[in-house]
Amino acid sequence: MAAEKAQAEADAKAIEEAKAKADAAEVARLEAERLEREQAAQAAEAERLAQEAERAEAARVAEAARLEEVARQAEAKQLAEDARRAEEAQQASEAREAELARQAQAQAEEEAKRAEELQRAEAARKAEEERLEAERAAQEKAAKPGLLGRLLGRGEKKTVVRRELDDDMLERLEELLISADMGVDTALRVTSNMAEGRFGKRLSTQEIKELLAGEITRIMEPVARPMPLYPTKPQVVLVVGVNGSGKTTTIGKLASQFQAAGKKVVIAAGDTFRAAAVEQLQVWGDRAGVPVLTAPEGSDPASLAFEAMEQAARDGADLLMIDTAGRLQNRSDLMEELQKIVRVIRKKDPDAPHNTLLVLDATTGQNALSQVKTFQELADVSGLVMTKLDGTAKGGVLVALADKFGLPIHAIGVGEQIDDLAPFDPEEFAAALTGLEL
Repeated sequence: MAAEKAQAEADAKAIEEAKAKADAAEVARLEAERLEREQAAQAAEAERLAQEAERAEAARVAEAARLEEVARQAEAKQLAEDARRAEEAQQASEAREAELARQAQAQAEEEAKRAEELQRAEAARKAEEERLEAERAAQEKAAKPGLLGRLLGRGEKKTVVRRELDDDMLERLEELLISADMGVDTALRVTSNMAEGRFGKRLSTQEIKELLAGEITRIMEPVARPMPLYPTKPQVVLVVGVNGSGKTTTIGKLASQFQAAGKKVVIAAGDTFRAAAVEQLQVWGDRAGVPVLTAPEGSDPASLAFEAMEQAARDGADLLMIDTAGRLQNRSDLMEELQKIVRVIRKKDPDAPHNTLLVLDATTGQNALSQVKTFQELADVSGLVMTKLDGTAKGGVLVALADKFGLPIHAIGVGEQIDDLAPFDPEEFAAALTGLEL
């Protein structure tokens, strides 16, 4: 561009000089040369622009081809990705369908198992009811001399026989009380108190029965107390005990009694380890007209207890009765689970559970003592309920429990019907145990 500008300036100067000389021919020649050079420059510029346009077009075409190739490759990649995702979705769908089919089969098997367990439980319940009814009829038909019948005779209506209260008689009485599950210490204490001031005297069978019943009543009276009710809502009642002790039926009977007394009661089926236990409790809940809160089998019973407290509070319930899984006192894992339930309950209410009822089976005999000791240490037992005193149970262990632990005895179970739970009466119990007619 600088050379062209210099040439143009030179041409203009030459033309001016020719004009100054008034040389028209030279001016014309110079003008012609300048015009020729300008045309040549324009032609060169046009050629340059044409080449640049050609190169730009070639670059555009190449770029378009490149972009088209990129787009084609991206489309191919997207199609491959779509195909992969479709295959994965198909596989996931097939896996879900297989899992649903497996779950449906497992649920069907579980429902069949649960139905079978429920049928077995119902059959066992009916068989037990029939056995108890037959036993009750036999007992009503037979004479009932009581605990002392074998030792002192069946009755004294015709002739009053008196026997000396000596060492031999006391030893035989001790053996009889021990055989009735009263335990050695309690049996010795009872006979020792009987003999005080009477040793060597001749006593009738009736008098011995009265003395024995009196000593038993004296031991039992301090612990014969109904379950206390508190203004707290809901009052949480935790029910514990070993397998088969009668927790479920006791809960149903207590719930029915409290409901009849005008209390609003809710039951939590905390035995989530056995499906049959939940169904059995629901049956008793229906009989008592009390709602039963449940959780899926295998759920955490502590979580159910916490949720049940919240639900009972929302419903304005007076009492929340929490069932627990039956557990042996020598199973540390199950006992730890019971401690967890207590800890979780106390997170909701530091004073809960307000009552912890230990349900005992009278037929277990002296084993009831170790049960009370273990459960009292772990769950702070506040009261006892003794079941199965209607059958062949000797019942003397209840005296040993009162003598050793002094825990309140709230009620005794005397049958399988919903109203077969009676308040504990020490005089009636002592009379029944000794065969004394009141």
